[in-house]
Amino acid sequence: MAQPLAERLRPNDFDGFVGQEHLVGEGAVLRRMIDSGRILSFIMWGPPGTGKTTIAKIIAHRLNRPFYTLNAVSSGVKEVREVIEKAKSSPLFSNGGAILFIDEIHRFNKSQQDSLLSAVETGVVTLIGATTENPSFEVIRPLLSRCQLYVLKSLEKEDLLSLLNHAIAKDVILKERGVELQETDALLRYSGGDARKLLNILELVVESDASSSVVVNDTKVVACLQQNPLAYDKDGEMHYDIISAFIKSIRGSDPDAALYWLARMIEGGEDPAFIARRLIISASEDVGLANPNALLLANAAFDAVMKIGWPEGRIPLAEATVYLATSPKSNSAYMGINSALETVRETGNLPVPLHLRNAPTKLMKQLGYSDGYKYSHDFPGHFVRQQFLPDDGREFSFWVPQDNAAELKTKAWMHECWGDDRNFSK
Repeated sequence: MAQPLAERLRPNDFDGFVGQEHLVGEGAVLRRMIDSGRILSFIMWGPPGTGKTTIAKIIAHRLNRPFYTLNAVSSGVKEVREVIEKAKSSPLFSNGGAILFIDEIHRFNKSQQDSLLSAVETGVVTLIGATTENPSFEVIRPLLSRCQLYVLKSLEKEDLLSLLNHAIAKDVILKERGVELQETDALLRYSGGDARKLLNILELVVESDASSSVVVNDTKVVACLQQNPLAYDKDGEMHYDIISAFIKSIRGSDPDAALYWLARMIEGGEDPAFIARRLIISASEDVGLANPNALLLANAAFDAVMKIGWPEGRIPLAEATVYLATSPKSNSAYMGINSALETVRETGNLPVPLHLRNAPTKLMKQLGYSDGYKYSHDFPGHFVRQQFLPDDGREFSFWVPQDNAAELKTKAWMHECWGDDRNFSK
């Protein structure tokens, strides 16, 4: 049985490697390190199909050192310790130590990652990790600090086309079929920058065609796949990238971009409750007091989605998205609470002034609790000047109204109340 096309074309050296020029091109950092034979522990982070495993196998091919491979899905602490013991007993230990490649290292839990620390630190093994998830979240800090981090990128259009042409010209089976690339748009779109997926799709199209020579075009690719071409992992890096783009488009007042990223999430199968929650956060953080109705609408959209579900739930989500994106923006409340939190952390537990304290008992009243407090509703305009901040924090200032109609009106009211006693313009 023939190997899959992607495996048949896996190169043994960097001359046949496609993409990642910033890492493995002539003179690039990873290429220099591997060419020198002096490998430091490192982790490769990038989307699927960008060459992480291939780079590890090229290292195994190039270097005369014990090379062990573990997959984090099927391996645990026991397997890690077995490899470490083998590395310690290796006669080549004095020649730089063994290399341990762990695919999908983000799937190791803390105890599994902890089991690597000593061996990596002492040089018993040189660790090469591969992950599709952000190592900042998935790899423990002590292990991450012992490794270099290299970021791999999705393959560009030129890389993918080069790979397609290489496959047709060099692969023994495809050469026999006389494959002709008539159109490539669908191939590129469905692959999503993933070299393995690209070659798998090409192989599928070729195998589904019984003719003596195969013409590859967009119609055949779509007919073979019959699936959504979108790459979207609800638990992966793209999940966070797209929600980030969505929120930043709302913040940047671009309703078209916001709707585009919303559509990407909907088509990718994102949890509607997750989208609705992020709209509520955006309404508070980015629109804020410039349009307080935004929070009401975002809450209403959340309730509506929970009641009606898909596919109609897309409509209130879209309504809230456009409303937030086209609303004036203010982050004064967001900045205000962050400033207040920073001050609390710096100043600690400043005492509550006596007149603001509750006095439910006779003893508390005798101690002066609540003494001198003025009930605001007993005064004209339901306001009276008095001290509400701690004695040692009378000069604290956190909320700074921003330049929009709603907050300028509020600022004028605050000045009418407090006059020069309080500064709301810092």
